[in-house]
Amino acid sequence: MSKTEPTRARGGGDPSALSELRSAVTGFVSDFKGFRDDFDTRLQQTEERLTMLNKKSCTPAPMRPALSVNAETELPHQKAFDAYLRSGDDDALRGLAPEGKAMSTAVAGDGGYLVDPQTSETIRGVLNSTASLRAVANVVEVEATSYDVLVDHSDVGHGWSTESGAVTESATPVIDRIGIPLHELSAMPKASQRLLDDSAFDVEGWLASRIADKFTRAEAAAFVSGDGVDKPTGFLTHAQVDNDVWSWGNLGYVPTGVDGAFGGPDAIIDLIYALGAQYRAGAVFVMNSKTAGQIRKMKDAEGRFLWTDGMAAGEPARLMGYKVLIAEDMPDVASGSVAVAFGDFSAGYTVAERPDLRVLRDPFSAKPHVLFYATKRVGGDVSDFAAIKLLKFAVS
Repeated sequence: MSKTEPTRARGGGDPSALSELRSAVTGFVSDFKGFRDDFDTRLQQTEERLTMLNKKSCTPAPMRPALSVNAETELPHQKAFDAYLRSGDDDALRGLAPEGKAMSTAVAGDGGYLVDPQTSETIRGVLNSTASLRAVANVVEVEATSYDVLVDHSDVGHGWSTESGAVTESATPVIDRIGIPLHELSAMPKASQRLLDDSAFDVEGWLASRIADKFTRAEAAAFVSGDGVDKPTGFLTHAQVDNDVWSWGNLGYVPTGVDGAFGGPDAIIDLIYALGAQYRAGAVFVMNSKTAGQIRKMKDAEGRFLWTDGMAAGEPARLMGYKVLIAEDMPDVASGSVAVAFGDFSAGYTVAERPDLRVLRDPFSAKPHVLFYATKRVGGDVSDFAAIKLLKFAVS
């Protein structure tokens, strides 16, 4: 019996231990199978997601919303939102300043004036392209009610002295100030709201062009002959004296020698050389179309026309080599008139204006009509009396 028991223990083993081992192996196999199934499921989900993304990326362009090719990559709001999504930090979002964009902005005033950007730009563009004195004058933009021009029109005294002689005091130059006040130019057409709603064309744009035409004609006339009362002072409004006795504060003129007529081309030559040499380089002739028609027929002693047209498109005509500005508000040739001006107007005449043009679209005051109240502030005056000379159609 003692030999049989050990052999049985080595061959068969303990039945309870074998049962526990089998149970443990079965559980491990079951857990491993569950892990493998879960892994296969996740892998399949990943493959399906990659397949879906691949299909979207391969979709033709017309089926997808167009992407902006000009978008900035470092926009502040994008970076702030990115930081908020990643870390929950909203400080950058709170610090963003919103950008306000509107079709009109409030202007200080009792009635709440509004600026219409499109209308303003339309009117201003027509003003700049119109042939008036502002085309050759000195145009400045100011943010005040007036503009002062400081002019030094006197000279410094001098004298010759010896090495040991006493030096006497010389005269000091005097500075003169010319004040140019700004005046208000206005227009207020009206149109019915029904017309604005139902019209087949742009009524507001048409009204803007009409306002522009009114402003252009009004200021062009004022720059030439305005009396300075609620309007700019025209250069022909100042006192006119014979150029031989000219003094500051007056405009010098050269007589043609014939009452109400040119009397020949010599008068134009005399006018050119009545102007100082320092001004002739930038000088232009100013006259209306009727006067230009008479000068265009003039010839010199050798039969050559004094008037020459520009050689290229857009180049102005020239008279005796100088540019000509056709300003229809200049007087016609008549007895005692000053129908031709010659000078450097960029030095001789200054136009001061505010840079903003205000338009009030008022649909309440004249119902059922809409009022378009446009205003512009502008002023002008002679800033250098030596820079402009006139041709007077008189004997003397």
